[in-house]
Amino acid sequence: MKSSSIFRESSEKTERWMMKNKGRLSPFLLSSLCITIVFTGFFVFHQNPFISDQNFLTLQPQIDPKCDLFKGHWVPDKRGSLYTNSSCSTLPDSKNCIKHGRSDRDFLFWRWKPDGCDLPRFNPKAFLTMVRGKKMSFIGDSVARNHMESLLCLLSMEETPKDIYKDGEDRNRIWYFPKHDFTLSTSWTKFLVEEHERVDGNKKGTGLFDIDISKMDEGWSNGLPNTDIAIVSAAHWFFRPIFIHRGDETLGCIYCNVPNMTQLSPDQGFKLVYSSVFKHINECENCKKDLVTVMRTISPAHFENGTWDTGGSCRRTSPFGVNQIDLQSNEMKIRASQIEQIELITERDHKAKKKFGVLDVTRVMLMRPDGHPNSHWGNKWMKGYNDCVHWCLPGPIDAWNEFLMAILRQLR
Repeated sequence: MKSSSIFRESSEKTERWMMKNKGRLSPFLLSSLCITIVFTGFFVFHQNPFISDQNFLTLQPQIDPKCDLFKGHWVPDKRGSLYTNSSCSTLPDSKNCIKHGRSDRDFLFWRWKPDGCDLPRFNPKAFLTMVRGKKMSFIGDSVARNHMESLLCLLSMEETPKDIYKDGEDRNRIWYFPKHDFTLSTSWTKFLVEEHERVDGNKKGTGLFDIDISKMDEGWSNGLPNTDIAIVSAAHWFFRPIFIHRGDETLGCIYCNVPNMTQLSPDQGFKLVYSSVFKHINECENCKKDLVTVMRTISPAHFENGTWDTGGSCRRTSPFGVNQIDLQSNEMKIRASQIEQIELITERDHKAKKKFGVLDVTRVMLMRPDGHPNSHWGNKWMKGYNDCVHWCLPGPIDAWNEFLMAILRQLR
């Protein structure tokens, strides 16, 4: 017999007995019986019927707001990920490292431990409750897509999403969780701002780009007014020759070595781009007033003994310690420039009309040279090349969504 039937039958018998004997019962005994009936429901039903979504979230572990979630170290964890490479039906083949021959498993059994506090484990039910009725968009390059794919696998442990849109190049995707009316999407962009690749006499791409920081890439900016939560990131396309313009004014160039041209470092380029992007989001009149923007800092690559096209690889099988990473690296400089632009919008000038947060993964992921596909990515068009940019699923990138959940709870 089902628990609900047991509870109804028990309640009905009790009520009939009370009506028959109400004249004999003292007020105290009547009150006691009423309380007993109510609390019987708490024990019979698996979920408290009086806990609303809001109250459910308050039961989740709290984080000290003064704690720096992104300063800490990786610790062994026997539990591993919530999902496996075979239990997640949406897991992309190129991130399925185990399927493509990765034999070691140690990289799956670590989790991030901040200094001075604990980062709660990812809770799919609590996350979906928190974003019920919302639209979340991951705006950026293929690493942004990688992040979304991790979140999709984690959430699918609670509810199977519906694949409702894919463009012809499989760059922009939309998934829908009907039970929670939650939409999760990706909006692919190289530089966040408008860009054009220069072509040669045969109209073939030269790998040299012009970008205009006064104009946003329409691919994501047109959809921003319908977005509740935007996860913004773009990085790896900036490491190539790029001319940076502001309208008709040329501000300089990254990696171009052109005479009489201002030479810009990548972190200077990031400052110019992210300053314009955050200004656009903050001043978006058609956007929702409670729009939340989370900027993810640059995710480091771990090529050793070469770059992606010169035989570089990433064969390590365990994390680095804090004392093994370079805190003066180019990635850390770029991270600083990205965070500076958020601070200019929020803390220093107090001009923020929207909510902004930082998902600071750079230092965290510098310690995870073991988390990339390397040669285990099954890309038939890139045979002989190793992937030390993206992250295996499951893998250390899943921690990004533990950070994301903590940040969104703080910004609510």
